[in-house]
Amino acid sequence: MDVPSFLQPQTDSQYANSVYVHSIFQHSKALGVSKTIWWPSADPSTVVLFIPGNPGLSEFYIPFLSALYHQSNSLCILAQSHLGHTEEATAFIHNLAAQVSAAIEGLDALKQTYPGKKFIVIGHSVGSWIASQVLKARPSEVHSVFLLFPTITNILDTPNGRSLSWAFRPPFPYIISKFSLLLRPIFSRILSVLFSEWPKAQLAVLLRLLHSSSCIEACLSMAHEEMNTIRELDVKFLETYRHRIHMYFAETDGWVGNNKDVILRSFNPDRDSVKIVHGDHGIPHAFCINHSQELADQCIHWMLQQ
Repeated sequence: MDVPSFLQPQTDSQYANSVYVHSIFQHSKALGVSKTIWWPSADPSTVVLFIPGNPGLSEFYIPFLSALYHQSNSLCILAQSHLGHTEEATAFIHNLAAQVSAAIEGLDALKQTYPGKKFIVIGHSVGSWIASQVLKARPSEVHSVFLLFPTITNILDTPNGRSLSWAFRPPFPYIISKFSLLLRPIFSRILSVLFSEWPKAQLAVLLRLLHSSSCIEACLSMAHEEMNTIRELDVKFLETYRHRIHMYFAETDGWVGNNKDVILRSFNPDRDSVKIVHGDHGIPHAFCINHSQELADQCIHWMLQQ
């Protein structure tokens, strides 16, 4: 299976797959490495960089990205986990600025490998905010961005932000990560009860995360930075790139809340310039657990419209 030279395939039997390749991306020395998953194409017309939410584990999105991949024979996809969110990859820093830099390096590597192709950046949740930073940094190279359940303004002022922000503030990320060590022996049983509707593969991804205290702390610490960094809506960005922006909102989203109305009002009186979809009832913010096909269908629809 063809793998770009900037990726190092993981050859362990647990990662063996005929459709996609688990791999490692060596970033610049200051950043370290990130865990990636690659869906190849011999002659792609479109190259997708996918940026996850938080927790930033690309494995959560395998059903979604595989469904997207199978609907096109000229598409290759790089899903890039966040720095510090996986044990397979060593990251020296994993703050929000580092995640943006890592995503930009991912796009640059893809651009160098596939010159002249169409590049689309897809982001989920805080990945949408990171995708917007990638577009601002590389406006001549990104054809469009797909922002799924975008948390691009005032995350702290949302139902989930208000109720959970205490767990993200120091010293709680450290305390929670260490407390998780005591629960390791019973994590599997607890998760099977609390998340009984989750597919086994998705539960396994969550279980791997919870078995790493350093990854837990990285995820929670990054969430704290999100609360403090992602504040006022970048209206100038939306106005500048409105013809390249596609958005998908849940009917009800505890991580977006009333911010959806704030975002939509910023496009008046020219809402049609942005491709905005209001999701069907029942598709949650964490769509990648049980609603991957619906979002893959929507993304393909957007691609075909371009």
